[in-house]
Amino acid sequence: MIPARPIRQWLGWRPARTLRRAIGILISLCVFGTVLAVAVTAYIVTRTSLLNQLDNELITVAGFMSPRIADDVEGMGGLNNDALNAANVALFVLQANGDVIRVQDATVNLDPGPQELAVARTGTGTSSRTMIGPSGTRYRMVAVPINLGGGTPAALVLARSTAPTDAVLRSLRIALLIVGVAGSLVAIALGWSASESALAPVRQVSRALARVTETDELRPVDVEGNDELAEVTRSFNTMVNTLQSSRERQRRLIADAGHELRTPLTSMRTNIELLVADDKTGMLPEGARSEILRDIAAQLGEFTSLVGDLVQLSREDPVAASPEPLDFRDIVESAIIRARRRGPGLRFDVQLEPLYIVGEPDTLERAVTNLLDNAVKFSPPQGTVHVHLQGNQLRIADEGPGIAEDDLAHVFDRFYRSDRARNTPGTGLGLSIVAHTILAHGGRVTAGNVPGGGAEFIVDLPPSPEAQETQAGADTPVSAGRSQ
Repeated sequence: MIPARPIRQWLGWRPARTLRRAIGILISLCVFGTVLAVAVTAYIVTRTSLLNQLDNELITVAGFMSPRIADDVEGMGGLNNDALNAANVALFVLQANGDVIRVQDATVNLDPGPQELAVARTGTGTSSRTMIGPSGTRYRMVAVPINLGGGTPAALVLARSTAPTDAVLRSLRIALLIVGVAGSLVAIALGWSASESALAPVRQVSRALARVTETDELRPVDVEGNDELAEVTRSFNTMVNTLQSSRERQRRLIADAGHELRTPLTSMRTNIELLVADDKTGMLPEGARSEILRDIAAQLGEFTSLVGDLVQLSREDPVAASPEPLDFRDIVESAIIRARRRGPGLRFDVQLEPLYIVGEPDTLERAVTNLLDNAVKFSPPQGTVHVHLQGNQLRIADEGPGIAEDDLAHVFDRFYRSDRARNTPGTGLGLSIVAHTILAHGGRVTAGNVPGGGAEFIVDLPPSPEAQETQAGADTPVSAGRSQ
């Protein structure tokens, strides 16, 4: 098999450089092929019809003249050359042995062929064909059987010039050519226009991509219609909006992180400058140096916590496709142990039921710990933190001042600190990490207030039957309704 590339090179053909050009050429070729096929078909049908009509006329004339000629073969039924010329017909009788009987003084003498001889010998059927006469004139010749005296088979052959028919066909060819060329030009123009309109969304997307590359500006493209190209434009707009949102979140995260990191760094720098100055002058009183070092250690802890929270929030990847099956009750119990150490004077009302899920234990425990730390932070002395896990819902409530109505819509925003939390330790990222983690596990978390005061957070996670089967043999029963 000859490779396609050498064939294209041999033919001098090159692929279209643009999609618009390719579609325009394809439409032009299709239209040209269609017009050519219609023109050829119309010409063939018309030519066949005209020749059949001419044949029928000659056969009719032959049928009318056969009896007279059969009765007077030698005199050809009284026909003469003038009568034949008036009828525009050439006529002769072809015998089975090949002899020809012609009209006396006939000016047009045509020679018979095998088709006419076959009719003469068999005495059945008819024949018709186009032939070239001695002077180069085209004739349509037909042969019909005729019985001569004594029942001798023969054929009566009639011929007529096709000049009138050829003139009609010549006019038809010219008309088809003119109409075909004009129709092709109009169709090609419409095809290019259609390709221009059809590819308008593609050009819009292309220009938008070029604009993004040159100016770094993310701006959607106007969409018109509901076809496939419009769907491509909508997909592009979705991508642009997603990138714009991601860029905005990144910009906001960097700005907020810079603002939050500046405070501990400034304080740490001030304390370190005091220690450096004290090494040179001994200006600090006794015990101040140790207090400054403890302050630096606390600031480092706050700084480390803030960096860890930022790293957690910067993760855009969802939960792995094959994470660990686990009992969410174990995650909550581990988080409660840590929360008790941070709130030694608080009571914990714990009611836990099994909840089998698929997830990442470390990130889930950190999310639950953040909720418990929030409850410990705002609980009054000797207060109670309620932790209930029932069905697929975890509820954590405290007895603190609760959340102001204006703050409920923002508690999960990054670095958001309500007026009540301005003087409390923290980075303002804990609840954002909770929302990010729970959402990555296919769940949701909501914030509200309980009647009588106190904040309440409710976490919904989708259960997993596969995790239940995996953990069923390793579960240790935990009594529901425990209070500590």
